[in-house]
Amino acid sequence: MSQNFEHSGTSWKGQRLKHDESMVDRLDPRVRIIVVSIFALAVVLSHDFYVLLLGLVSAVATAVIAQLNFKRTLRRVIAMDMFMIFLILMLPFTTPGEALFSIAGLPASKEGLLHALMIALKANAVVFALLALIGTMSAATLGHAMAHLRVPDKLVHLLLFTVRYLDVIGQEYKRMRRAMQARAFVMTVSKHTWRSVGYLIGMLLVHSLERSERIMDAMKCRGYKGQFYLMDDMVLQRQDYLFMMLSVPFFLLLIGLNFI
Repeated sequence: MSQNFEHSGTSWKGQRLKHDESMVDRLDPRVRIIVVSIFALAVVLSHDFYVLLLGLVSAVATAVIAQLNFKRTLRRVIAMDMFMIFLILMLPFTTPGEALFSIAGLPASKEGLLHALMIALKANAVVFALLALIGTMSAATLGHAMAHLRVPDKLVHLLLFTVRYLDVIGQEYKRMRRAMQARAFVMTVSKHTWRSVGYLIGMLLVHSLERSERIMDAMKCRGYKGQFYLMDDMVLQRQDYLFMMLSVPFFLLLIGLNFI
């Protein structure tokens, strides 16, 4: 199967972004999915700061090995951390415990602050791991790997069709917006604007439904019976076994540190 790797953590549109192949890219996609899933579970279920710091360091190291673009990766992580900022600000004031300080009579607890920091560490560790192991994988590769792992066909089809037609829907939205602008429509805070935006969203949904029906009819004409046949054979190589041999002791270490 063609492995057109792109270098984006959020957009799989066309695989047009430059990405130099790394050691991570040569790993079997199935192994990468399984490893990152176990890693996410081990980190999320942990309640020890040393484990979370170790997980974060290992995730960042994996991102370095995967040759992620520093600026692009940092922008994605910061976008996620913006939600963590509100969490860190709110949890100390909503979690009971030992008061560290107070603002306007509202006490901020030590337990709430530690809980917020723990959630932030978990989120950053998982995001870095996902960007390194999954973000450098093309959508088609991810879909085929999920199918080989016996993920339900409907979920695999939903992923592949969503990625394939997100750009088509985006182009349809831009075309309809240009048509509105050609008729001198200007966005303002008014009843007319809200009504027009509602019509825009409604027509976009109608056009998406009509397009999906045409696509389904075209697929049925070509013999589609609800199943994609995988023409590629994914075979584990030496580096895959080595990666798994290194991952298993690391996961055992993460789990074991929680009981020390």
